[in-house]
Amino acid sequence: VQLVDSGGGLVQAGGSLRLSCVASGRTFGSYGMGWFRQAPGKERECVAAITRSGGTTYYADSVKGRFTISRDNAKNTVYLQMNSLKPEDTAVYYCAARPTILTYYNYYRPYEYNYWGQGTQVTVSS
Repeated sequence: VQLVDSGGGLVQAGGSLRLSCVASGRTFGSYGMGWFRQAPGKERECVAAITRSGGTTYYADSVKGRFTISRDNAKNTVYLQMNSLKPEDTAVYYCAARPTILTYYNYYRPYEYNYWGQGTQVTVSS
């Protein structure tokens, strides 16, 4: 599967952005999906993940209550709605796909995901 991220940009603190990730292929609904981010000099971290059906979501503590992950399997698309953005949210954001079950124990590990988007830059100014 190929993933194409979009929606990043420059926004002031307190603002909002919505990231999108479109997947190729007919089996999107069989993939668990995650959004990761990586800031300069830092490790890649998972900010949110969603199961194949969309029935379960997971969030990093740092974004709970501000970010929302969702998916539309008919459109082969996963979204990340980001509200109340902070300067510390500045990073390159990547979507990722995992062809097997996402659980609480594996959703946050980058090596659990097989496919990655190219990344989209999010910059939050203070």
